Amino acid sequence: MECFEVSSLQNLQALSALLSTQQEEEEEDCKNVTACAQMGPGQIGPQTKKDKEEPAASVKKNSKDIWSEEEVAEGSQYDDLTDLRPQPEYEIILKQSVGTEDLFLGLSRKDPSSMCCEAMLVKIKLPDTKASDVVLDVKEKFLDLRTPKYKLGLHLPHPIHSQEGTAQFFSEREELEVTLLMKRPMDFINMQ
Repeated sequence: MECFEVSSLQNLQALSALLSTQQEEEEEDCKNVTACAQMGPGQIGPQTKKDKEEPAASVKKNSKDIWSEEEVAEGSQYDDLTDLRPQPEYEIILKQSVGTEDLFLGLSRKDPSSMCCEAMLVKIKLPDTKASDVVLDVKEKFLDLRTPKYKLGLHLPHPIHSQEGTAQFFSEREELEVTLLMKRPMDFINMQ
């Protein structure tokens, strides 16, 4: 019996020594928790060097420009906050040339996604407007339409060929349809 008591006593002392070192480590961890609690999302990842940020700030201070040309959206020169003309209703429809070989056999590798569309149709409702009153300007990513009653500055969802489009005014529906050929990165596949 004494054998068991001595070994159990040694086991208890060994366990006590282990627990006491763990408690000391936990106390040190608790001290570090306050430092970790003060960290935010900005401290995640490698630390940035503040030396690099200062020259960029000094360049911006020397320049009188508020924005760079890359930051200004195309067509923003047409925005006029003092012009109170309403924006007409419009709808953008993507068009795709589909033949029987596409529909039944899938030979041309086209799918119903917008990536395979060739043209964009913009339908604009212009009630009480004549075709002669419409002024239309089309850029690569922006469509600007002005009439005496309406103003539309539309940022297009895809770049287009600004010189290759058609516009048709339907006086019976009082609607303007603008068909624009889209620029695609994979045009060599889409135009076959």
